Amino acid sequence: MKKILFIEDEESLQNVVKETLKENGYNVLSALDGKKGIEIAKNEKPDLILLDLILPQKDGFEVLEALKENPNTAVIPVIVLTNLEGSADIEKALSLGARTYLVKSNYSLDDVLLKVKNVFGE
Repeated sequence: MKKILFIEDEESLQNVVKETLKENGYNVLSALDGKKGIEIAKNEKPDLILLDLILPQKDGFEVLEALKENPNTAVIPVIVLTNLEGSADIEKALSLGARTYLVKSNYSLDDVLLKVKNVFGE
């Protein structure tokens, strides 16, 4: 079973996405802030990380930098799922190693699920 870590501080969104992923056969771990997300990524080595950029403790950019600096987490694919729509934010996230950048308001849960399946080649 593929393990996905969802780093998102909005609990309602965290729960909805978690349920959808679980219904589709994924094991989901969650973190409500960037610092905790980095810890979980290092300890659990998920197969994929869904990452918000606006987070308490450490923001998504700091999380991406920390993940890429650690050889154990550098290879984990990251899908950014955020409300930040600026092209500078998108470029920065992709340059830090994010695989895909999704703006929350433009994507449905089904779209997110499809992106997850694409990463896993399903």
